[in-house]
Amino acid sequence: MTNKKILAIVPAFNESGNIQRTLNEIKSAPFSVDILVVNDGSTDTTAAEAKAAGGRVISLPFNLGIGGALQTGFRFADKYQYDFAVQIDGDGQHEVSHLEALFAPVFRGEADIAIGSRFIKPFLGYRSSFVRRIGIHFFAYLISFLTHYEITDPTSGFRAFNRKAIKAFARYYPQDFPEPESIVVAKKCGMKIVEVPVEMRKRRAGQSSIRYFYTLYYMIKVTFAILLGMLKQRPL
Repeated sequence: MTNKKILAIVPAFNESGNIQRTLNEIKSAPFSVDILVVNDGSTDTTAAEAKAAGGRVISLPFNLGIGGALQTGFRFADKYQYDFAVQIDGDGQHEVSHLEALFAPVFRGEADIAIGSRFIKPFLGYRSSFVRRIGIHFFAYLISFLTHYEITDPTSGFRAFNRKAIKAFARYYPQDFPEPESIVVAKKCGMKIVEVPVEMRKRRAGQSSIRYFYTLYYMIKVTFAILLGMLKQRPL
């Protein structure tokens, strides 16, 4: 894979205290990876810390949310002809030591997208709060039923993509809470998705942008988005 261009897309909103360590871990990957931090309107020192850690930074003028930040990264990857990309959250939750295993099915041409799942053996460690797990399992069943993919962790933000997926998501990517809905988009575009067992950690600093009092709103909103997405024509 030495002749292939790989981009790590790191969406980050107020991740001071997390972003430098995340980038340092990415740089320890067993293959060469360029790093793009999409600073999503942070009001702290996220951008400065990312630059100090050697990442390339695109700073959005205001907070677009995870969907807008990720699409910015996909557009960058498409424009500069990257062969592969990986989504890694800036909060330090993703174990970058699993990067090689995550990319393996994509490198081999067995999948267009590989999702890192914390609900597949042998890695069944940190899996977030009980309340969030209820929502995750609900979406897993719903999306698996609608798309016929075998999905256990639809909200995972640890994902690897090939060139086909990069081009598709550069043109259209869901907004707000996009990870579950993007699986439906991938299905509409004829992509193959697999899951790979990974470990995740609690965030090191700061707070998640999805708080407990948003859980019901999140589930209702994303459920409607998924169902409407299945009814839409192919978006690309």
